[in-house]
Parts: sequence; C-alpha cells; structure tokens
Amino acid sequence: MKREDLNDMLWFLAVAEERSFTKAAAKLGTSQSTISHTIKKLEMRLGLRLLTRTTRSVVPTQAGERLIRSLAPRIAELETEIDELMEIRDKPSGSVRITLSDHALQSVVWPKLRPVLRDYPDIKVELNSDNGFRNIVEEKFDAGVRLGESVDKDMIAVRIGPDWRLVAVGSPKYFAARSVPETPPDLVGHDCINHRQSQLGGLYGWEFEKDGRELRVRVAGQLTFNTSYAMIDAAVSGYGIAYVPENLVERELASGQLVQVLDDWTPPFPGYYLYYPSRRQNSPAFKVVVEALRG
Repeated sequence: MKREDLNDMLWFLAVAEERSFTKAAAKLGTSQSTISHTIKKLEMRLGLRLLTRTTRSVVPTQAGERLIRSLAPRIAELETEIDELMEIRDKPSGSVRITLSDHALQSVVWPKLRPVLRDYPDIKVELNSDNGFRNIVEEKFDAGVRLGESVDKDMIAVRIGPDWRLVAVGSPKYFAARSVPETPPDLVGHDCINHRQSQLGGLYGWEFEKDGRELRVRVAGQLTFNTSYAMIDAAVSGYGIAYVPENLVERELASGQLVQVLDDWTPPFPGYYLYYPSRRQNSPAFKVVVEALRG
C-alpha cells in the first residue's frame, strides 16, 4: 500500500466517523472540497464505493463498513503506540554515566541523588569513582565532577557543592612520640601517608598556603593509597599524618581519634562542579540528574 493511500484512508475514517464532509474537513484542518475530492480518488483507485452521500448525511457502504472494521483497530493501535512513545519522551528514562572522585561521590553526589532517584525508577546512573582526570568525551561519560579550578574552558560547568579544604591529621598516639609540625616543611621529617593519583600515577604533592605564600611539599612514609578512606584509617591507627578532606574526618576529630595540625596553612578552595560538553543534546534523564546535583 502506498503512503498516499494510507493518508487518504485516514481521511475516509474521519468522514465516516463524523458522518459529514464539512465536520471532517474542520477536524482535519482542510476544506470540504479537498476532502471530498480525496475520497473520490480513493474510491476510484480501489474500484469500490465507500460512502453513500445524501443531502443530510454521509453513510458508509457495505464495503466502507468492512474497510472501517479493518482499519480502525490498527489505527487505534498506532495511536496507542505513539502515545506511549510520547510518554517515554516526557518521562525521564535512560542511562547517565559520571566519573568522579570518591570524595565527590560520598560527600556531594550520592547524598543529592539518593532521594531524587526514587522518583525516577527508569533512570539508570553509573557513578565511576576514580581520583584521576578522565576524558569524558573519549571515554563516553555523560559528565564528570571536578574542582572548579580544574574544569576545562570548553565545558559547561555547574556548581554542585560548597568550598572545602584538605587538612593534615594524625593520631594522638603518633604525636606522642613525634613533634608536632609547625610549618609545612616540617613534614619532611615525619611519616606521612601518601596519596597516589590514579590516572597520572604520581604521588600527590601536599599543597599549602598562608598569607599569599604557597608551598608544595613532597612527603614520604610507609604507606601509599589512592583513596582517602584508607588514608584516614591508617592515620587513626597511628601510621602517620594524612592529608584528607576535612568533612571526612569530622567525627574522628570530634572524638579525639585524630588531631589536626597546620590549620592556618590550609585555606578552603572552590568546591565541586559537574561538567559536560557544551555541544551535547541533553536527555530528560540527564537534566534530572543535573537539577538534583545543582540543588
């Protein structure tokens, strides 16, 4: 069946339903003469009379009734399928992949997503915890989370968290046997718990600042981890000084399991941003995630 035949049959169904060329034309947004001419062409192609025209109404013939019984259920089925497709378009669904650090995951992203995702069961979120920098375009991530100062200029960046800072901490047991460092260079003589940056492979150089003076210290010690949580556990166990996000050790500092040092050398810096390519077509699912993290 040609596409024009299908279109003409839809017009035929409209006339049969309305029992009027005038009403069908108004429903379809065309003229009465155009729809009348279309039905005549359809009847000529089929070699069948489909409608009986009287001065008062339009009535389907026996052939017309048979065509209606055949077409109507199929058209209704198509309309249902289209409605369901429109619902999918309007109801957020699909997958969203985000790369981020373990600290961003635990302190900002998951706490914000957890209550929202319950309302969107058709959205699937993959949170890939990695403390290194990833190329989100090449590795097919929808977005990434980084500190504001690290986001590339060609990306859209959305602020999702407050400023925060790293703090140097150690256990009372450790400091009972060692002097307390008063300046960052004093760390050179201490056992420090190193942090290996996942993608670059190198050890993080501890960064400090005071009164406009910036210092970067390469520390050494028995242990190296690539996650803050293991570093905190090692510090609590007395293996040395760790340099970790302040909010992750609030409980340990309050309980006295850890002691903070060099407090005046660790000012806050810009918090986390969600970033993604500026040329992407954002799906409804992605928009839900962005709004949840922005809030």
